[in-house]
Amino acid sequence: MPSTFNTCEREKLFLNPSSKKFGIPELQKLVKPHIDSFNSLIEPPTKGILNYAIIDIDPVEVFDIKVPYNSPTLGNKLKVWIEEVLISKPFLSEHVRATTMRKIYPAECRERFTTYAGKMNIKLCWKINDGNTNFETKYVGMAPIMVKSNRCNLQNLFPKQLIEHHEESEEMGGYFIINGIEKIIRLLLVQRRNYVMAIIRPSLSSRGASYTEYGVSIRCARQDQTTMTNIIHYLKNGNCMLRFSWKKQEYMIPVILIMKALIEINDKGIFEQLVQGEFSNTFLTDRVELMLQEFKSFAIQSKEQCISFLGEKFRIIFSISPSYSHKQAGEHILKKVILVHLKHNQDKFNLLIFMIRKLYSLVAGDCSPDNPDSPQNQEILLGGHLYGMLIKEKLSDCLNAIRAVVAADIANNRPVDFNDKKYITNVFNRSNMEIGRKLAYFLATGNLASNSGLDLMQASGYTIVAEKLNFYRYISHFRCVHRGSFFTQMKTTTVRKLLPESWGFLCPVHTPDGTPCGLLNHLSHTCRIITTKPNVEMIPSILAEMGIITRLATGTHVTKKNFLCVQLDGKILGWCESGHAQSIANKLRLLKFDEISIDLEIGYVPPSNGGQYPGIYLFSEQARMMRPVKYLANNEIDMIGSFEQVYMNIACLEEDIIKDVTTHIEIKPTNMLSILANLTPFSDYNQSPRNMYQCQMAKQTMGTPSTAIMHRTDSKLYRLQTGQTPIVRPVLHNTLGLDGFPNGTNAIVAVISYTGYDMEDAMIINKSAHERGFKYGTIYKSEMVSLDEFYDSGIKHHFGLGADAPSSLREKLDNDGLPFIGTRLKTGDPLCAYIDDTQGGKTIVKQYKGSEDAYVDQVRLLGDDLGMHEVQKVHIMLRIPRPPVIGDKFSSRHGQKGILSRLWPQVDMPFTESGMQPDIIINPHAFPSRMTIGMFVESMAGKCGAMFGVAQDSTPFRFNEEFTAIDYFGEQLVRAGYNYHGNEPMYSGITGEEFQADIYIGVVYYQRLRHMVSDKWQVRSTGPVHNLTMQPIGGRKRSGGIRFGEMERDSLLAHGMSFCLQDRLMNCSDFSQCHICRKCGSIFTSLSLKTHYQLNTNRAYKKHHIQCNICETSRWISLVKIPYAFRYLATELASMGVKIVLKTNDDD
Repeated sequence: MPSTFNTCEREKLFLNPSSKKFGIPELQKLVKPHIDSFNSLIEPPTKGILNYAIIDIDPVEVFDIKVPYNSPTLGNKLKVWIEEVLISKPFLSEHVRATTMRKIYPAECRERFTTYAGKMNIKLCWKINDGNTNFETKYVGMAPIMVKSNRCNLQNLFPKQLIEHHEESEEMGGYFIINGIEKIIRLLLVQRRNYVMAIIRPSLSSRGASYTEYGVSIRCARQDQTTMTNIIHYLKNGNCMLRFSWKKQEYMIPVILIMKALIEINDKGIFEQLVQGEFSNTFLTDRVELMLQEFKSFAIQSKEQCISFLGEKFRIIFSISPSYSHKQAGEHILKKVILVHLKHNQDKFNLLIFMIRKLYSLVAGDCSPDNPDSPQNQEILLGGHLYGMLIKEKLSDCLNAIRAVVAADIANNRPVDFNDKKYITNVFNRSNMEIGRKLAYFLATGNLASNSGLDLMQASGYTIVAEKLNFYRYISHFRCVHRGSFFTQMKTTTVRKLLPESWGFLCPVHTPDGTPCGLLNHLSHTCRIITTKPNVEMIPSILAEMGIITRLATGTHVTKKNFLCVQLDGKILGWCESGHAQSIANKLRLLKFDEISIDLEIGYVPPSNGGQYPGIYLFSEQARMMRPVKYLANNEIDMIGSFEQVYMNIACLEEDIIKDVTTHIEIKPTNMLSILANLTPFSDYNQSPRNMYQCQMAKQTMGTPSTAIMHRTDSKLYRLQTGQTPIVRPVLHNTLGLDGFPNGTNAIVAVISYTGYDMEDAMIINKSAHERGFKYGTIYKSEMVSLDEFYDSGIKHHFGLGADAPSSLREKLDNDGLPFIGTRLKTGDPLCAYIDDTQGGKTIVKQYKGSEDAYVDQVRLLGDDLGMHEVQKVHIMLRIPRPPVIGDKFSSRHGQKGILSRLWPQVDMPFTESGMQPDIIINPHAFPSRMTIGMFVESMAGKCGAMFGVAQDSTPFRFNEEFTAIDYFGEQLVRAGYNYHGNEPMYSGITGEEFQADIYIGVVYYQRLRHMVSDKWQVRSTGPVHNLTMQPIGGRKRSGGIRFGEMERDSLLAHGMSFCLQDRLMNCSDFSQCHICRKCGSIFTSLSLKTHYQLNTNRAYKKHHIQCNICETSRWISLVKIPYAFRYLATELASMGVKIVLKTNDDD
């Protein structure tokens, strides 16, 4: 409905920022998953991710003599482990005495191009043999800190304080600052943790001759968020092998060996557990018998024998200490790689039974495979969790580095004395424990340098730059989720498809068109990612009261076929009868609102004929996608997950509710869309691809990147000087406070074919509107001048003007060698100057190399970290005016993009009866094929809003067949005195005559895109050429040319312009001359230069003769013109023994 623009309230908010609360709290929620995941590294203190990580890292044991395993004498044992990890907030070094303000804030790191990092220390403990424990606090580098996290100095600051620290009033955080650049760890879609997935994948059969494409996979997550994937393979003979990966190497173990190593059980017990009373199922019983029969070839039976066997075979791979027995080593392996999310061996055994039964059910066709590309089986890999996984691995590498240093000392026969504390300290100092630099490298490049691979499928592409091209692009970075760079190379399109399971979690519209289509998606604006695990300790007792059968109640196995397994986070709690499963799920859902957390996910998969494997699966772990819906049973908001949604009946509208069938209803139909998709006005009236295009173009718009632009140092910033709030906008526009970041201008748009300059999506702009500043923009570019060349004798370069500086230079630069603020720079003008002591105090001038005129906007002097040396770095921000010119790209919010073709004089523009003239003229042919009816509706709504001074609500799905948009806005137009349909009589600005047809004219919010002619134009006459081919190089930055390719060649040939073709491809490209022997046709080996002396009557002189070495005569030598690339080709062929012979027609 119409509403006011709230201009006064917004102005008051800007002038008097609050010091107690945020003016736009919804913005803070957008980045909450990023910040909360980082906060979970340290908080709560005893249950943070890093605390669990150091508990899981095994101590390192080193001996002072080199001995084989089982030697009776191992020597003195040095045991080293990490007790604690401490990450401080960013502070100045204690060596800095120039200021009393010790805290470092993000704005300083941006402006100084440094990394926002805090000191990272570890408490390193060790003891000799069984002696006393010693500890030492070791500095391991500067760990990059996420802005506004619990390690950031901006934490708990509100708008007023944020502005004081040079931040935006509604600063969101959620990113790192690496060398002054804002970096985000992107969200990745990974396999759902602790859930057994049945898979049919041809690549599984490549593990061996007897392996098939069938398998079950489970991605197990530890408390520190690191994961280990276990896969059970089905072999052609019915056997099962368990696969795990350790340090990027895959290993296969018979699953029976693992089961017998977990608990003390005989073959009969395993048979009964796997068959579970289905003795008539010969498909199952035959394979279980065969599996048990094949295992007898190992000649081991007891639990202790199996554990010792594992320890003996794998102790070298796991670098287990020689002091461990085979049994201890085997127990260690079971703990480290087998179903690591479970603590007790009995639970691991039960889950292995479940996995094998599900695998056999898949092979028999009783259940279908799970789709790994479906959001039902996916979760989000959060940035903070990935950061913690990397820290854990680097901490483990620190301990391994200590062992390597001691081993090197022993190998080199150096004295090793563990009882000497100085030696221990020396070992620690020689060990590579620099973690901070490795973390900064990961964030700066996105490359994962890992020995284990962290159980992930890619090694690069983990981080992106948080570009502030405009605010829409910026907030989209925090909501985008990527499938992974591994899938970008796949030729299949299956992974890119939009599945029904993604409803409400992933936006169906907001994905790029092109290579990343379907791989780079965006979360819906109400989708929430769980970052904390709720308390679920009461669930087993609640389920027991509901009648589920636990292991204790039934002995060792369930004997009925019609029982369903009940799991909580991959742990089997018991079984329930299939007839009661739905009732149990419903009771649990009601308890979510009182006794259990609302974030619990209750996935009930009913029994079916060949469908998904049935059961009740409860999930409470982090990283799950959940979204709000209304629960009809109690009329309260319920949070549902992507797994359970598949089997729920959720109505979209009230009329969709089916009694006793529908359990939930959507809060709003627009909840399925992302933030940007929701901002497209009346998107339900548009063709879907146009909405996709708008989501992309909104992020390419020249808008308002920041309200603290004077403190930004981005390499390039775009700013629209005449931004306006849209008259037509959805409710979400106000909710997110986007009026503070205008992204376009309200323009009067007429749909008319007025001139020939509006064909093919071209548009005409009123020249007077252009002169009044319509779509006027500015670009800010950064120039960094660094004199960082330190010598042993001190600094040799100083900013300033020397005695040799001419007066013309002093007029343009100040005495400090820096330009004046507001100075206009042209190509070749001095940008700054410095004195070079190594050249006798000579003044060196750095020139402005840009092709456009620029103005000096800001000059920053950047000191070193200690603030004790002379300034050696200067940052200069240049401002470049960018008024619209012919060829610049514009777009409405409906994917109707076009370029400016002509600035039309106002006197010649058409006008309405009221004297109104359009700012923009577009061609009517833009609409029929694109079907962007939403733009028509926006034009009408904008016209009404401008007349009545109200903001029009453009939220999608507001209108229907009974309550139509044409009636709603048409009646408003009639009240304002206009035509019901939005058409108006218009008159020609040239003849003054009325047009025969009424013209559709209204107010449309137009965007100016960053694609401008000034950035793309490219012309070249002469310039640099390639050293190898002598052809012009490509690239605008290198003064290169535009490629004249094969299709361009064909077009010239088709037009009969052969001489022009020769001019383009040879004369103006790689023209060269060479000698050729017309007899043998050679241009290389047959040519030789010989010098003859001839005696003249007066003097002797030199004369050069070109002679063919093969023909031994100069008679057939001629000078020809050929492309140099052809000579290069002939040379390459000659190097391979292939001779090129040229035939000529001219015998002269």
